Amino acid sequence: MMKRLALSLTALVWAVPLPAAAQAGRASGSPAIPGRLAITGRIAILEKDNKPSPDLGTALVYLEGRGAGGGARAGRYEVTISEKGFSPHVLVIPVGSTVSFPNHDPFDHNVFSVSEPNGFDLGLYGRGEGKLFTFKHPGLVRVFCNVHPRMAALVQVMATNQYAQPGADGTFTIPGVEPGTYRLHVWHERAPSEVIKEVTVGPQGLADVQVTLNARGFRVQPHKNKYGRDYPTNTGRERY
Repeated sequence: MMKRLALSLTALVWAVPLPAAAQAGRASGSPAIPGRLAITGRIAILEKDNKPSPDLGTALVYLEGRGAGGGARAGRYEVTISEKGFSPHVLVIPVGSTVSFPNHDPFDHNVFSVSEPNGFDLGLYGRGEGKLFTFKHPGLVRVFCNVHPRMAALVQVMATNQYAQPGADGTFTIPGVEPGTYRLHVWHERAPSEVIKEVTVGPQGLADVQVTLNARGFRVQPHKNKYGRDYPTNTGRERY
């Protein structure tokens, strides 16, 4: 398992809990709990030509193992549609949460996913409308528009409450952790696989965990439409 990437990542495959305001680039599944500890650290991504990483804040860091927390409380979240794009590009939510996809564009969209068991199809709807879907199963959900092939978002549905998104500088904090040994998972959409690191939380918590992901071989993978077919190639004649 496990703000928006540049939409020039064509056809690729957290968010704003309502009504609270978002904390840009960071989501945390577990609040600070008296008597419990924190894991802190930083992630880095190796880039082609050693370029700086523009999207460290869209990574996901979470714990697995005996003593790891249970599920966070489900809530209401929103992924907006504007200028043929989803915002945020990566959303992390507790299992059982509901996400609204309001359309702010002056034309229709059809939001869908074929990521089972969370697959859905919201159908075609226009400006000012916002349709909902409840994510009942943990896992990664790839979300697209059946009209516009460059539109893509990722929803990470979490069964644990011990997760966090790093800040823009790659630093992260997972609070509310009991002492013990865990598997620390670090995911990013441009890394070919999660990095899994065994960590031990002692009486003072655990600080300065360093994890590096490798995105040097990343390539955009085209996707099919909701019918499993290629998108039309006459994009030069699209009205949108």
